[in-house]
Amino acid sequence: MPNLLPDRVDPYGSYKFYIEWNGIVHAGFKSCSGLSVSQDIGSYREGHDPLTSRKLPGVLTYENIALERGITYNAELWEWHEKLAQGKSERREVSIVLQDDTGTEQIRWNLTKCWISSWSGPSFDAMASDTALESVELAHEGIVKYEAKKP
Repeated sequence: MPNLLPDRVDPYGSYKFYIEWNGIVHAGFKSCSGLSVSQDIGSYREGHDPLTSRKLPGVLTYENIALERGITYNAELWEWHEKLAQGKSERREVSIVLQDDTGTEQIRWNLTKCWISSWSGPSFDAMASDTALESVELAHEGIVKYEAKKP
């Protein structure tokens, strides 16, 4: 019997990623979430339509991206947040890049017009051995996805 199934392709792991903005990798992050988009649904019905309404695509809404990393002497995220808090609008182009196990880029999500909408510092506990983490949320206005060419 011939093999009718294509060659097996394993999915990528969620642990091999990095974040860059303005084309430069700035820091490794422990976690990244919120990569999602939803679309409002509008209803419309004309007088001669059946008793059901039509569903129409509405406004797109992009979720904020939540990033978390170990806090170090690198204060770049705090400084970016501070500029925004002082009214100096500084939007950046941010990319979330997923790699395969060999470290080769496979998928890139480019986020447009990003800015830090919230920053959180670490929680402290003298009895714990946890890493001190900082987290930020990035608001943005769009996602463009690029995939590596298949061999």
